[in-house]
Amino acid sequence: MVREDINKFLAYLKAERGLADNTSFAYQNDLNQLAGFVEEEAAKTGNIPSWLGFNRQAMIRYLLNLREKRYAATTRARKLAAARAFFKFMVAEGTLKEDPAKNMESLNVGRSLPKPISINQVRALLEQPTKSTTPEAKRDGAMLQLLYASGMRVSELMSLNVEDVNIVDGEVRCFGKGHKERIIPIHQQAANAVEEYVRDERPQLAHNNKEQKALFLNRRGERLTRQGFWQILKQYAKKAGLAVSVTPHTLRHSFATHMLSGGADLRAVQELLGHANISTTQVYTHLTTEHVRRSYEKAHPRAK
Repeated sequence: MVREDINKFLAYLKAERGLADNTSFAYQNDLNQLAGFVEEEAAKTGNIPSWLGFNRQAMIRYLLNLREKRYAATTRARKLAAARAFFKFMVAEGTLKEDPAKNMESLNVGRSLPKPISINQVRALLEQPTKSTTPEAKRDGAMLQLLYASGMRVSELMSLNVEDVNIVDGEVRCFGKGHKERIIPIHQQAANAVEEYVRDERPQLAHNNKEQKALFLNRRGERLTRQGFWQILKQYAKKAGLAVSVTPHTLRHSFATHMLSGGADLRAVQELLGHANISTTQVYTHLTTEHVRRSYEKAHPRAK
């Protein structure tokens, strides 16, 4: 029964709020863990698992249980946020009279700054696929070029179909969180890399399957996954000699930071990244400000 209520909540999120699949999946994982905790507590007392018996004290025990299992503060904060949204829904639906997580303070985890790589490091990374002439290398070069040119999320990149990239006008159409569509301009070098891949290499990877619409394919002719892209990226980062940790989100962070450092308007970068709130984009200004401070302290004769 407890998991059926979770499924109703997830259906509500998708239908009413247009929640992205990845976010919905995260909610599902977090809430299923909460349901597992409820089931374990019910088993100890021989009762039937139910949200009706889950009160504030039970919520506190759940959070303590997460802490005992050594979950990071950021993870615990996310799980608390998921529980809050779920219980708010349950009260609104009339299933619960009181919210077990009401007025429960959020965990203060702070806001970690994104970790971009330098322009020279990006250049070294993008050069790696050019050292091979295989269809996979051409595909990888096009993916990396397009990701850094657009600042897209990796999930958005992997969801692209061939028709979503307009080579002539130099732009790409993608669907972000909440399935919101946005058009992102891309520079000519990235457009050329995608054009060459689609014309010369993609037919080989697709095994001439004209029904396949996905832009980036694996060796089986299927849409490449985020996990597959991550493995590819790690290999190229290692070949480029990047000592820093490079994740699929690194190029997005680097795109935003380098755009702002180059003088781009904050609102324009917000639109390009698909951020709903300007405050999300403003985190990158801290990075560019820090860069200015370092330059100042290095160059000013009285700062040494």
